[in-house]
Amino acid sequence: MSTVDISVVICVYTEDRWEDILAAVSSVRAQSRPALETLLVVDHNQALLDRLSKEYKETRHVRVLANAGPRGLSAGRNTGIAASRGEVIAFLDDDAVAERDWLHHFAEAYTDPRVMAVGGRTFPIWASGRRPAWFPEEFDWVVGCTYKGLPPGRVQVRNVLGGNASFRRTAFDVAGGFATGIGRDGDKRPLGCEETELCIRLTRAQPDAILLIDDRAVIHHRVPEVREHFAYFRTRTYAEGLSKALVARSVGADKGLESERRYTTRVLPAGVARGLRDALLARPGGAGRAAAIVTGVVTAAGGYVLGSVRARRGGATFSVVEIEEGPGREGAAA
Repeated sequence: MSTVDISVVICVYTEDRWEDILAAVSSVRAQSRPALETLLVVDHNQALLDRLSKEYKETRHVRVLANAGPRGLSAGRNTGIAASRGEVIAFLDDDAVAERDWLHHFAEAYTDPRVMAVGGRTFPIWASGRRPAWFPEEFDWVVGCTYKGLPPGRVQVRNVLGGNASFRRTAFDVAGGFATGIGRDGDKRPLGCEETELCIRLTRAQPDAILLIDDRAVIHHRVPEVREHFAYFRTRTYAEGLSKALVARSVGADKGLESERRYTTRVLPAGVARGLRDALLARPGGAGRAAAIVTGVVTAAGGYVLGSVRARRGGATFSVVEIEEGPGREGAAA
């Protein structure tokens, strides 16, 4: 049994998710394997910072911090990493709840010293109560969830998915923190890929590093009503193409698109075929799922092409910062 101490970082930004934030923290505090601490990092929202500080003032092992960097998810995560005391840092979305053995399964994997990151499985909680008939499971990453096509069990992967992930602290010593300018850094457009870029950077810096996904480490992620609509689907896939272009520009297309090639040549054609088969059998949503997959590929490709042009012209950049020890790390675990 692993004895690693795990800090959990939850980045928050809006009071609109107040009940979700409380539920996320409660799910961490209810873990079968207790977290060393939970850090709530507030992204440039003084009212939320004050409210959470008051809420958890008397709560042991819960700390509330202000994002010490620029607005956005990457800088918030870096703030949490710098302030955390655990040997492993886990990340949980502010609108998600973890199952009771979430940290237990993460900790198990770190008995192998070569393991530098472990991710889990994320199930959607649809605001409407059920998956939209047209929404393909192959594109569940659009709403921050595990998508059809990922291998089952505990498997080695190129990258973990950021809303349900953990990293050994030394990973950040080797590779630096999350890059700002790739993911959701204050831009209204739903960008992503910051964890992909970090994972590729990590394995380049430490070639023997092992990155895993264990589908027993489960969280449940809320999908708001606005994200159940096709307009959001289109916007998110386009934004993913923009982000992938930056990653490919940084690490090269061979590595940056390594997993995406299998996904687009095997997983997605099979999804289109299933959708068309369902349509022929008069099953609900079959034609819509097939069309959504084709649309998702086209819009992501369009974003990638435009993002590549911008990157070559120097119009889109990102930066990687070293993680410096933040406040509250006195007496941190070795």
